[in-house]
Amino acid sequence: MKNYSSWPVWGVLVVTLLFSSVGMAQTQGDESEDPRWFTMDAINAGLDEVPEEAKRMSPRETIRSFLNFTDDENYADAAHLLNLADIDPSEQPARGTELAKQLAEVLRRGEWLNASNLPGRQDAAIEDPSGQNPLAGEPRRNIELAALQIEGQAYDVRLGRYRVGEEDPIWLIMPESVSSIPALYEEYGPSMLESYIPEQLKASFGVLKVWEWLAIPIFLITIGVTGIATYYLVGLIARILPPGISTIFADQIGVPVAMIVMSLVTQMLLDYVVSFSAVATTTFRVLLISIMAWGAGTIALRLVDTIMLRMTRRLVGEIDDTKPKDKRRLLTSLYALRRVIILITVVAVSVYVLGQIQLFESLGLSILASASVLAVLVGIAGQTVLGNILSSFQLSLAKPIRIGDLVIFEGQWCYVEGIFYTFIRLRSWDERRVIVPVTYFTSKPFENLSVKSTKMYRFMELTLHLSADISQVREKFLDFAKEEDSVIEHHKLLCYVTGQTAHAQTVTCYLMTSDPMAGWTAEMNVREKLMAYIRDEHPEWWPRDVVVISHHDIARGEHARQSSGQQKGATGQTGESNDSNDAPDGSAE
Repeated sequence: MKNYSSWPVWGVLVVTLLFSSVGMAQTQGDESEDPRWFTMDAINAGLDEVPEEAKRMSPRETIRSFLNFTDDENYADAAHLLNLADIDPSEQPARGTELAKQLAEVLRRGEWLNASNLPGRQDAAIEDPSGQNPLAGEPRRNIELAALQIEGQAYDVRLGRYRVGEEDPIWLIMPESVSSIPALYEEYGPSMLESYIPEQLKASFGVLKVWEWLAIPIFLITIGVTGIATYYLVGLIARILPPGISTIFADQIGVPVAMIVMSLVTQMLLDYVVSFSAVATTTFRVLLISIMAWGAGTIALRLVDTIMLRMTRRLVGEIDDTKPKDKRRLLTSLYALRRVIILITVVAVSVYVLGQIQLFESLGLSILASASVLAVLVGIAGQTVLGNILSSFQLSLAKPIRIGDLVIFEGQWCYVEGIFYTFIRLRSWDERRVIVPVTYFTSKPFENLSVKSTKMYRFMELTLHLSADISQVREKFLDFAKEEDSVIEHHKLLCYVTGQTAHAQTVTCYLMTSDPMAGWTAEMNVREKLMAYIRDEHPEWWPRDVVVISHHDIARGEHARQSSGQQKGATGQTGESNDSNDAPDGSAE
């Protein structure tokens, strides 16, 4: 019976707990789910009355008031811009003043803060007339003021919107950020050196302190001397090393190594010796990032160039088409690798620098709004450059030409000496350098004499008299051609009459040579020897002009003589004479 009588009591307790939990959940939900502000019972109860100069209705007003107070070293009033909810009310005056002073130093040194960049609306809603931001027009109850790093860990300084009862909501530094101020001050606070600086030099002069205007030139001179010393040290090492590739590499990396050392020394001085304002620190930080990335990329390029030089000397030698295709293909691939390294370095440095300085975050959506216009302008302005870059990669991948190939481009014999981003460097046969834009080169037809084999069929023409003995000419040609080292495949040596006129005949000789340039030399040598042979042994084989001084045909015999006598008599009757008949054949050469 006792067990059954206890059931109503348990039922009442369960119902009571259920309704109480629902009511608590509803109350907590009303407080926490309001997207406009955080509800609090009291704000900074331990501090005095809020000064009239403290404007806290919008994020911009709050930070502007905080900066004004701290610039005047009025840290007690600046404490009213902090939410000290996690600090006992009795300790809030002293702790609030100290934390406000520390936060002012952190913001001055760690983040270049401009109150004008903060929202001026009371609800901090994002204003986007273009309508591209999905959060545009939505009220916010907390925003990020600054993001700082301590040993790789991120610490945010955030502003929150708070409301007490029916009072107007205000913006304050959030309690979570207030609790991080001591750690941030330890990292970004003044250095030990600043404790020895006189107070009159700590006054502000423009965007920097007076002592900073004096220290920055000394700081830069120190860094410059370090860089110069590093450069000469690397040069000394290059001279000490034995001659070779290592010496060339060491001699080429003097400047990038000096820049990297300068960056490291600068970072060390900023971390342990001196701490400038955020304006100078941000500038130095961006420069350090850029210089470090540029130095590392340059050293990588110098390494690739050195490897290319070593392979050129050991495997290829002088860049021409007499070397195997595999070696020339390797050189072309190395040039392509060099361009890839340059491209990756530039892109990586740009992305890293933009990410470090948070450029996209500071510029906001204005970049997105003008992205299409910017893309069009860049496309129009850089069309030629981008076309050359893409064409150079096309040449590197398809390899219609390779480093060392012999090409005939616009009538010039040239070796391909280098394929770069925007141009191709050709070395002509007379050691001139022809610089051709990549797009122009690829849009024009050219002959690649090295694409399959360096062998080339050469031919030479001689114009001889009709009485020349072709068998003797052919025999001498074969003898002279076989004497040339660059003439190969002797079974392909040919010599034929390929043309004829009334007074001369054209003799063409063909010879196979090992490479085009050597073939040109062999052709000239054989031509000179044949001309010398004909000049010395058979000068009558040279073609000569025939001048006709009589039209009597002696091939017609006696009848022709009688006709000639009749014509002579007729001439005598007219009193004219013809001395040309004194010639035995009626003509003269």
